[in-house]
Amino acid sequence: MIVDVYGVVVFTLVVSPDNQSRREINEAIHRTMQSAGQAETKEHKQRVLVARQEITGADRQWAAQYETGDVVRYARGSKTHGIKAGEYARVERANEKENLVTVKRENGEQVSYDPRRLHSVTLYREAERAFSQGGRAQFTAPNRERHIANRELGTIEKIDDSGNLQLLDSGPTVAFNIKENPHLDYGYAVTSHSSQGQTADCVLIHVDTEQAGEKLVNRRLAYVAVSRGRYDAQVYTNDRDHLTEQLSRDVSHRSAIEPSRESASSAHKIEPSSARSQAHEHIQAEGHSISR
Repeated sequence: MIVDVYGVVVFTLVVSPDNQSRREINEAIHRTMQSAGQAETKEHKQRVLVARQEITGADRQWAAQYETGDVVRYARGSKTHGIKAGEYARVERANEKENLVTVKRENGEQVSYDPRRLHSVTLYREAERAFSQGGRAQFTAPNRERHIANRELGTIEKIDDSGNLQLLDSGPTVAFNIKENPHLDYGYAVTSHSSQGQTADCVLIHVDTEQAGEKLVNRRLAYVAVSRGRYDAQVYTNDRDHLTEQLSRDVSHRSAIEPSRESASSAHKIEPSSARSQAHEHIQAEGHSISR
């Protein structure tokens, strides 16, 4: 959230089309909030899991795509190998010639299998995030037991070096340990895909026309991202003219208005600001405003 020139608190969502720019923006906003005193400078470094989103379902069938140290989550499990649904294991080695993956389970047992035989698996890499009290965080995977939706956002009320965390947003406080639920990231910026189902008073949209490809920057992005803001939408880009051409592309046979299963399950509403009564939108690029 931000405070406008009138001192009114405005709930703001930052949207960027790709994960690389999202991560960079998250880091930048986190540091800025610390400098402004809105988040504590004392940080608590924690290990989190980041999905290897470049790996497709077809890729996961081949051992060559698995890297030593990757963390695998089995949504269905396997009776044959004694792996329970929801269990995690770490990749020890991958045999490309025989197409075998060897993982180490949490109990220390090693299991080797042909990845073509196991379905509904997700690959992750471990990463480090420095969380601090007052900062924003988002869940990067759903948690059915705690009734947490994918990409749900919250403000960090408390956190310690052991990973004990309390998050608060519009609903009740959620308390857990990051080691038990490592699907967490900074919660300032989201991708356009993850923003579906979310709303805020203001949405700030970042588009680098040289970095994001046509699969990400198109008419669907224009609709989904801009429509996240109730009262205001601002677009920041390196090339206004090129962006206009890119946003006119229609690369989908299905309207972005149709809700997907994922957007329905990850819907999370940010509480509105009661101080705003007049809606308006504008696009801002290279310091210039374009009326819409």
